[in-house]
Amino acid sequence: MEPFVALMRRYCIDYTNRQDTTVCAEIMDPEYTLHMGGHHLVGRDSAYIPAARKQFEQFPGLGLTVNELICSGDRVAMRFTEHGASLRHCGAVASWGGIGLYKWDGARLVANFVEQDYLARRRQLAGESSPDPVAAPAVAPWDVLATPSDADAVSCVRRWVDSGGITTTAGVTVDDSAVTERISTPLDVISTEIDDIFSAGRAVGFHGVQRGRPVDTPLAVRGTEGCTAEMHVVGLVHVQDGTVIAGHVVRDRLGLSKSLAVAAGRQPAAL
Repeated sequence: MEPFVALMRRYCIDYTNRQDTTVCAEIMDPEYTLHMGGHHLVGRDSAYIPAARKQFEQFPGLGLTVNELICSGDRVAMRFTEHGASLRHCGAVASWGGIGLYKWDGARLVANFVEQDYLARRRQLAGESSPDPVAAPAVAPWDVLATPSDADAVSCVRRWVDSGGITTTAGVTVDDSAVTERISTPLDVISTEIDDIFSAGRAVGFHGVQRGRPVDTPLAVRGTEGCTAEMHVVGLVHVQDGTVIAGHVVRDRLGLSKSLAVAAGRQPAAL
């Protein structure tokens, strides 16, 4: 088994699915940093573990299903679904997708650039829909072999992101569009800045922030028309013959909604 993949198996099974935060000291560097939705939780013990415990308290039976995993040897990207019942919502159940781009030092995790579809989770917990089905598990995630990076694939994805391909490519699932059968357009995107990108062969993981103007959707808030807003995004896509042909993208639509509410002088809705 690839060493980094073996570490991720411990992360998923021994730590997350068992909710055993004592494992973190064995698999994470003390300065482990989580980058999500514009927030940076720096420090395994002081910042990350307390945040994880809050999640486990809300979802005492939280499960994590690995849907896809790629490895370049020194990087891993993992698409996953988290699912469970929320005590804060009287036992309402939900499943929601996410993608994480992990770094390690050869022994322990040092960082994760990740986004999760918390807006889809809120939709389900609020009773606006039935629980979403859990996406199909990867058949053999722990048997994935390291594949060297492909610079051409990385360049292709950079161009694809810059051209607005995220929401216009037929083979790419965005947020919860596999369930809702539509891709929301909360921002009229002006630019996308990529802050992390790598490939394992022609599979490419990327993370960044989109900037643009709020669009008149349920996410837009009166009083923010014409302002510039940010929405963080992560993706795991596949390149063939110089073209992105398939993949998944998750955007922090809930974070955008909260920031717009604050900009309009309103109290953001609770998660």
